[in-house]
Amino acid sequence: MSDIRPLTLADRSLVSEYLRTYPPEISEQTFTNLFIWQPSRPILFAEIDKSLVFLVNAAQAKGKYILFGPPAGKILIPEVFSFLAEDIIGAVRIPDTAAENLPVADFVVTPDRDNADYVYRVMDLAELGGRHYAKKRNHIKQCLSNHACEYVPITAELIAECETMQENWCNTRDCGRNPGLCNEANAIAETFAHFNELGLLGGAVRVDGTIQAFAIAEELSPGTAVWHFEKAMADIPGLGQLINHWFSKYGLSDFDYVNREQDLGIPGMRQAKESYHPHHMVPKNCISRSVDQPITAKSIKADGCAAHEH
Repeated sequence: MSDIRPLTLADRSLVSEYLRTYPPEISEQTFTNLFIWQPSRPILFAEIDKSLVFLVNAAQAKGKYILFGPPAGKILIPEVFSFLAEDIIGAVRIPDTAAENLPVADFVVTPDRDNADYVYRVMDLAELGGRHYAKKRNHIKQCLSNHACEYVPITAELIAECETMQENWCNTRDCGRNPGLCNEANAIAETFAHFNELGLLGGAVRVDGTIQAFAIAEELSPGTAVWHFEKAMADIPGLGQLINHWFSKYGLSDFDYVNREQDLGIPGMRQAKESYHPHHMVPKNCISRSVDQPITAKSIKADGCAAHEH
């Protein structure tokens, strides 16, 4: 059995080198995304046949693993299952490109629409041209007309201000009572705590002198960024559209596309992401060994705030 161990910050160089060599398609597969969500979704990994595989603990089977995303390397998913044998019961977050050739006699593939990634042209978000972005432009105009707004890149000196803004945002949303927002707040705290060493890109908007919005991203693959977080204080109309526009224009100008992750099946989030007219989606799937033991997104053993959801 290959050495399966928990992911730590010390593994950043190893993981990042694999992901540079085998550029990922899905938003989950950056070291940052794997690491910052550890409090709610612990990640384990193993090197198998000169490839890196990421694993999560299964909720319904103690001591069993679920493959989390496709392997980073040349090993194929059936080979991972063969190698881990009875220790692995399924897979999640598997893109169509990795799932389409799986033997139907051995695997059951189920689409996971709630975790499909939205990918946009950076130019579209930076320019907001055309009639279908008219409402976005109007909201931005309203914000700029009512407030003195300034875009600033996030640097080490601004982290404390961004953390204060995030705390204020959470107070208005009662994050402590919402497992999803609570887990996200913990992930954002990890992000700010390790912002520089993770090599992240960030932008913020000062409104009348105070930071009231921020966005954080990084490179996913050559030419494509992944947008991890975006927060804007809801009591300032148009600010959400403004940080989206300005971060795309000033923070992501070196990229052609940006993956803005999934909507998690939340109706309001789905509507918001669709309203920006994605260039394409990255469909994902859950993979089971049989119809009798189905694997879904909720098959992942939850820790942290999310543990109360199961």
